Amino acid sequence: MKLVIAIVQKEDSNKLQRAFVKNNVRATKLATTGGFLSEGNTTFLIGTEDDHVEDVLNIIKGQSKAREEFAQPSMVTTGYEISQPVKITVGGATCFVVPVDEFKQF
Repeated sequence: MKLVIAIVQKEDSNKLQRAFVKNNVRATKLATTGGFLSEGNTTFLIGTEDDHVEDVLNIIKGQSKAREEFAQPSMVTTGYEISQPVKITVGGATCFVVPVDEFKQF
């Protein structure tokens, strides 16, 4: 058995949740916050058999799209604040697959 931990941007979370339901994948959804931009994201915890891990990862990949946005960082140089938009890539998914020694449901 494996535990898939999937971190997705909040804009993709409802689509992904519907895809999990459609494909009979049980997942726990947690609201979380990212560190880089401090924007909201969603973490899904999915327990699955070893032979279903690729199926789960394909569902995640199909519903979690990377996209480009402009961020407004601030830089202070010689007492003046300079602020220029920077193009960054957001979205997609970060997934961890870890082995599970024991699983119990009460």
